[in-house]
Amino acid sequence: MPGPWRARLAALLGRVRPPLAAIGRLTRHQVRFALVLVGAGWGVLRETLRPYTWRRTVRQEFRLCLRQVVGGGFLSVLVTATLAGLTVVSQAAYWLGFAGMAQMTGSILVSVLVREIAPVLVGVILLGRSGMLSLTEIGMLTLGGQIRAMEAQGLDPFLLLVLPRTFAFTVGGFTLGIIFATVSLLMGFIVTHTAGVISTSVWTFFSNVLRAMSAWDFLIIPLKFVLVGYCIGLGSCLTGLLVDRDDTIATLMPRGFARGILLVLGVNIVFSLGF
Repeated sequence: MPGPWRARLAALLGRVRPPLAAIGRLTRHQVRFALVLVGAGWGVLRETLRPYTWRRTVRQEFRLCLRQVVGGGFLSVLVTATLAGLTVVSQAAYWLGFAGMAQMTGSILVSVLVREIAPVLVGVILLGRSGMLSLTEIGMLTLGGQIRAMEAQGLDPFLLLVLPRTFAFTVGGFTLGIIFATVSLLMGFIVTHTAGVISTSVWTFFSNVLRAMSAWDFLIIPLKFVLVGYCIGLGSCLTGLLVDRDDTIATLMPRGFARGILLVLGVNIVFSLGF
């Protein structure tokens, strides 16, 4: 009797094993990037604080990437912030004034524009203007075998490419985020003041906005810009490094863009739910 039962059990396991293996491969493939992202994120934070990490080549890579991130995204941020100011700020000021609740203009702008809309738009600009460029550069190095050549020579691609670019995106995200918030509020004030909706001066307008911000807002809003830039830079670099044999630039670009959008929305949702 033991023999037939063993045969039936082996046959059952033989039928169940392939579907379970397929589910396991799919789960491991989907979770792999998230786990690598967490580990690499901690590695960037740890290595950034070590003075010997910032050798001349690393500093040069950081300066080049920071110039590209801030310089490449500056005009896009100005245009997008101007459009946001013309729509969100002017409409909010107009309808709140029409409803007799003009005193709530500052709190509405802080909650909707500065805290929620600005990080998402800045993240999309960073991803489209600079994130895809870093992904393409590192992806071509990986597909062409230059990354393996660097490792064979004793050079660490993580320290030479990922760390300085991620730190540059972090600084660039904060810089472009502050520029976006300031320009959008300023353009909204100009439109509403010209139309006669707001009669106060620009200093009073910004003073009302600052007074509407809580103590947490002065911490959370800059932290959002910093984390959005950090995640975009790290995610783009890691997507370029983690390529498969069958990957090409045509497959890497959509994957990197989708991951970047998910990271931007993830950061915004986490802060929105927590604060």
